[in-house]
Order: sequence, then C-alpha cells, then structure tokens
Amino acid sequence: MTTNDKSTFEYWQASAEKIKPIGQAFISGKYTDSITGSVLDSISPIDSRILGQIANCDRLDVEYAVASSREAFERGCWSQAAPTERKKKLLRFADIIESNREELAILETLDMGKPISDALNIDIPSVVNTIRWYAELIDKVYGEIAPTEVDALALITREPIGVIAAVVPWNFPLLMASWKFAPALAAGNSVIIKPAEQSSLTIIRVAQFAIEAGIPAGVLNVVPGSGEVAGRALGLHGDVDALAFTGSTEVGKYFLQYSGQSNMKPVSLECGGKSPNIVFSDAADLNTTAKAIAAGIFFNQGEICNAGSRLIVHEDIKDELLERVVLESKNYQPGNPLDPATTLGAMVDEQQTQRVMSFVTQGKEEGASLVLGGKRVNPVENGCYIEATIFDNVTPEMSISQEEIFGPVLSITDFKTTEQAIDIANSTVFGLAAGVWSQNIVTAHSVSKKIKAGSIYVNCYDHSNMAVPFGGYKQSGFGRDKSIHALEKYTQLKSTWIDLTPA
Repeated sequence: MTTNDKSTFEYWQASAEKIKPIGQAFISGKYTDSITGSVLDSISPIDSRILGQIANCDRLDVEYAVASSREAFERGCWSQAAPTERKKKLLRFADIIESNREELAILETLDMGKPISDALNIDIPSVVNTIRWYAELIDKVYGEIAPTEVDALALITREPIGVIAAVVPWNFPLLMASWKFAPALAAGNSVIIKPAEQSSLTIIRVAQFAIEAGIPAGVLNVVPGSGEVAGRALGLHGDVDALAFTGSTEVGKYFLQYSGQSNMKPVSLECGGKSPNIVFSDAADLNTTAKAIAAGIFFNQGEICNAGSRLIVHEDIKDELLERVVLESKNYQPGNPLDPATTLGAMVDEQQTQRVMSFVTQGKEEGASLVLGGKRVNPVENGCYIEATIFDNVTPEMSISQEEIFGPVLSITDFKTTEQAIDIANSTVFGLAAGVWSQNIVTAHSVSKKIKAGSIYVNCYDHSNMAVPFGGYKQSGFGRDKSIHALEKYTQLKSTWIDLTPA
C-alpha cells in the first residue's frame, strides 16, 4: 500500500501533516488578528498536540464585525441582489467547498476528533448539500396577496432581517454553521458566525471560500473566541437583528436574557436532548433495531444533540434486545480518528472527557448496572477516548437518565405498559427527538402523537432530509433548522396595504 491510497491510515496521516490551519478572525473579506492580539490554543483531542492558535475575539472585535456586516447589508450589495444572483454565488460557494472537501474533513477531524470517514463522507457532503438546497430554494419562495375588499391590495412579502449572529457548537462545527448561514445568506442577510472555541478551524477556512465565490466582503464574517466573551457580546449587541444558537440548554437561556437586556432581538434555540428509543414487544426485526440503537448513541462519539441516549424497552424483549445491542456496540471501538477504519473517535477535549467519565461514575453510584465499557482508553497516547458504554437497570430519576451526557453512554430502562413508556419518555426537561419501534401502525402513530419531541423516528432513528425541519420542544429549544421553515428565522413579514379606491 502507498500513501496515495485514500483508504489507508497512512494517506490521511500524511495529508494531515501538510495542513497549516488558519486561526484568525475573518472580517470584511480578510483574515485579521484579534484587536488585542489575544489567542487561544487549538488542541487536537486525538493526541493533545497544539494545532495552532485561534484569535480570541472580544467585544471590540464583535463591534468591528457587526459594523462590517451592517455596512454590507445597508449598501445592498447582497441584501438587494436578485435572488437568482444570490443563488448563483451560493452554488459556486458550495462547489468550492466540495473541491476542498479533503482539507476540510482533515481540519474537522484534527480539531474535533470525529472519524475521518464520517467527516469526509457525511459532514462535508452535508454542508455542500445544505448550501445548494437553500440556493435552489431562494428564487422559488413567493409572497402572498391577502383576500381583501376589491378596493384594496394587501401584499405580504418576506424581507431579510439584517445582521444575523449565529453561535454554533463544537460537535458538527461546519455542518451546524451551514444550517444557519445557508438559509440566512440565501434570504439576503449578513451573517456573523461565532464558532465554538474547541473547533473553529473549518468555518474560518470556509469564510475565504465565500469571497472566492463572489459573496461580497462583510456578508459572512467569523469571530472565534470564547462564548463567555465573544458570544455574550453578540447576544447583547444592539445592532444584531437576530441570533441563532445551537448548543446546551444552559447557554441557550443566557441568550434569551441577552435579548431582553439589549434590543429584544429574536432568538432561535436548538438546545440539549435526552432522546429515547421506545421499543415495543412487536418490533419487527431486533437486529435492525439494535443496529439503529447502537448507531444512534455511538455515532460521533455520542456528541450529538439528538443522540438516542435512552433505550426504553418492553420487559418481554429486554434481555434479547440488550444482548443484540451489546453485540452491535462492540463494532464501535475507539481508535485514531485519522484511520478510515475507526468508528468511534476522540471526545472533543479533556474537559468533556472528564465530564462524561463523571457521569459513568455517577451511574454506578446510583445503582445502574454497567454492562459494557465505562472506561477511558488510550488508542493514541495523550488522547481523549472513552469506550462505548451501556448501563442497564436505569430508573427514570437517575442522573444518567435525566441529564444530557453528550458522550457514548446508553441508559436502558424497561416498561410494562404503553402509558408507562410514554411517561418515561416524557420525564425529562428535553424534547428534541424520539424513536418508536412497533409493527402496529396504531401503536406507532398514537405513541408518536403523545411524545413531546420535535422529531419522531418510527422504525428507524436519525433519518433526515433537507426538506424536513429539525428542532425541539420544551427545553430543547424553539425555531427550526433545515427545510423552508428555517427561513422564518431569517426573514420578517411585511404587509403593504394599497388603497385602490378611485380618485
């Protein structure tokens, strides 16, 4: 084998060594240091080596970025461009990203720890698809004419809001950013991205591609830095017209406060989850079910907002299903994320690794039965790796059943009746997603109606399409990413009443 073989660890390792990450902010069409010169280390969770430094932006940098975005919006170079013109440039933007997919996949893997096979084959293609989908949508969205009296014409039109701040998480760094900036840009807004400090490198790189695609300077700005400083400054800024956030419920609540303390900017939130898979005794194929359950919690190391972290299974089939889930889970072995054979990569950083391990300890102390994993391992020296972990005999009040762990930890609880299953599923403050497994369409449909969650997967888990909205109930947030409904976050309705009474 040679290093030209993309299926080999050697190829990706050699390619990663050639990468020189850019860590500066991107404002007004160019890379720039933070005004104070402050930086943060970008540390790879693969082996704890320092990849480089990223700008640690603060309030002054946010002021600069907002002013740049405002100037671009008011100038109309993008906001007033014809939808077909925005479409053309967004499609070019997607093409440039696609042509640089290997570089971006490597950056994502080095920065966040996800397996290179997932970054290359799932994340980056999904980013490209997201941008293309909204580019194609934007010249197909019509206004309305209200049914008024004959002597009046009432036009209802959608207009871009203005300057949008998007604060995005570390688990799908570029994909979550694209879910925000693609519809926002398509609608004619200017966008400022605040990436997570743990994984800022891909969106910093992609910002330059926007300029290459012909998107005017100032229309897409990136201000890396801490959430406590840069994120807060965006939330409180009176000239940010709307803010979209994906991340924890705790931080989401801060942005609601910032809105009230500043200009009452609309805030959309996609926050935490503690999503259940409810498996009834008549589930069609337990092997298929087990595969979906394992993938639902161990994909992306369990660092996914709608991870199927709770298995709620009928007592009649629990033992059989548990046996199959354990067997499937053994396919997720921690390994070097740059190895295409790796299915379970590194946790994003040391802090998150310790947090997940504290929940493992807590689960044991509360009386749950550890049936698989539960240990920190070292497939790569100095890395952040945790085994695929399964707890049985978990009761609904336990912390591992109530709190979002955001790691590869599955909790199993059994039930006797349908009503009990629904009560357990709805027993957390979250409501992002749920799976329902049953051959009985009446059961599947009636249970789906009673689960308080934004996405219900019946006889599958985590299936998606750009045409289908994604978002939560309860403290999982409000507002929807994906689909035409995402435009509701980035546009505002204007009613224009024209009096047609003859003079």
